[in-house]
This record gives sequence, structure tokens and C-alpha cells, in this order.
Amino acid sequence: MKKPRILFMGTAPFALPALALLIEQTYPLVGVVTQPDRPRGRGLAVVPSPVKVFAMEHRLAVYQPERLQEEGFLAIFRELAPDMIVLAAYGQLLTREIIDRQLLGCLNIHPSLLPKYRGAAPINWAIINGEKETGVTIIKMAVELDAGDIVLQDRVPIGADELCDHLHDRLARRGAELLVQAIEMTVNGKARPFPQDGTAATYAPRLRKEDGLIRWERGAAEIVNLVRGLSPVPGAYTFLDGKMLKILAARRETGDTSGVPAGTIVREGPELRVAAAGDWVRLIDVQLENKKRMSLKDFLRGYQVRSGTVLGIRGRVTDGS
Repeated sequence: MKKPRILFMGTAPFALPALALLIEQTYPLVGVVTQPDRPRGRGLAVVPSPVKVFAMEHRLAVYQPERLQEEGFLAIFRELAPDMIVLAAYGQLLTREIIDRQLLGCLNIHPSLLPKYRGAAPINWAIINGEKETGVTIIKMAVELDAGDIVLQDRVPIGADELCDHLHDRLARRGAELLVQAIEMTVNGKARPFPQDGTAATYAPRLRKEDGLIRWERGAAEIVNLVRGLSPVPGAYTFLDGKMLKILAARRETGDTSGVPAGTIVREGPELRVAAAGDWVRLIDVQLENKKRMSLKDFLRGYQVRSGTVLGIRGRVTDGS
């Protein structure tokens, strides 16, 4: 098989295993397209994307158009004349010109069982919604968001206590393996893409800050799924004494919470459990505003929390000891 000349497009860490595997298997990469450097972090320092850092370490040509429609980038694209485009967590839709010019097509890695969970945050929403399995899909790119024909698809179980970052890394690695298979099938003429059932499509929109607010009046299982789906970033959160408290790991515990106000803390030595609808949520890892992530045991060494404290906007205290 003659390996195609590939233009790789990616930005977020999810794309790194795919780019690394293409390099390892000596695919000719004519360049890497990634989002422009952006301000990030508390100090809003301008930093490059993880894909840019990795590409420069491997001495690959890097291109960072603000928009793919820019004539300057389109001129570069025409000059590069790749045989194929590969995308993974890039962050922009391709233009019709780019899609139509590829001899072998454009392949995209999407971390869900399409047509379920089209959109920006499929891993997060699959966990938040309590799914027992998800997967990776390789599609031929279309102008419409995540709506291209399916080339390959693989199911991946979600662990009962699995956090988003762990599932993210598993899907990224599996996606890289599936991508190479899809490239080989496409080049050898063995790929048989088939259309998605658009009527079965669901969406995983970009996360908003308010999506992470824990509503203690909901069920414990739902709250724990929210914690898992947002851990470690952006993190599910509540408020303790008026300060934001991120809950980064928790588990559900069965028990009667009738008559206990939602969000009420019961302290048992070095452990805290919080009343939800029907059951309890036991806290495992937390991060107080402007502090580092720590285990609950370490947190309680430096922060006094009494039974009866109610988590929420005011972090008020009821009668308790």
C-alpha cells in the first residue's frame, strides 16, 4: 500500500494519540493545522495547543488559520495538495472547497457511537447521562456537524465509576487505532461507508459553566454521573461558605434521606456525605476555590466542616453538631 500524503487537523489532547501513531507508522504528513494560540489559565497567558507543541517537537510544519475560509490558508492548502485530510478534535467545520478537493477524502475521529452525541462534548454527556457504553466512529467529513458517512465504528464500555479523563484517554487511543484501519481500507478500496440515520441523532453541546452546578435536590446517581462526566475539568461544583467547591470524585451510597434538606452534610470523622433525593453522595476528591485538588481527608485537615452545613449558594448552616 502506498501511504497517502496526509494533512492532519487537530487541537485538543484527544488528537495526540492519532498524530503520534501516524508518525510512528511513517505516514507522510505534509503539515499540521491547529487552532491559533489562545489565552488560557488564571493569568491568561497566550499558549499553543497541545497538538502544536507535539507537532513542533517532531519538526512538522504547523499552520494556524483563524478561519479555514481565509484565502491565505486556502492558497497554502492548494499548494500542499494532500491526498487525504485527517481530523481529530480540531474545533472547526471544514469548508466545501477543502472537502471536495480530496482525492481520498477527509476522515474524522469522533468519540461516540454516531449518530448519538454529535457535537463538542460527547464524552462528557455520555457519562452525565448515565450511558453504560459509548464508542469511537470514523466518518467521512461532511459540511454538516458530525453527519458524514460512517467508515468504521467500535463500541467501548463505560466503567461504573469511570471518570471523564480516563474514558477520554481510552477513546483517544482506540480512535487512533481505528483511524489507521480506516486509512488502510480507504487506500485499498475496501472501505464501504454507510450513511447515518439522521432521525436517531442526539447532540452533545459545548459545556457551559452552569451545566456543572450540582443540584442536590436531584438523585444521588444523577449527581455522581455529573461529577464523573465533568472530572477533572471543568468540574462539577457547589458552594461551601460562599466559596466554590468542585467535587471531582464521589460515590453514591444508599440510605434514607427523607426529612433531611437536600445538600445537608453529615460528617463522620474524616468523611462527609451529602443528602440528595433518596440517597447520599459521599465526597472523595474536592477542590476549594483558588486551591489545589485534594482528597477529602486532606481537605478536612485544613478546613472545618460541621454536620448540618448545607451546600449551595449560601453555604448556610442548620442545627447540627
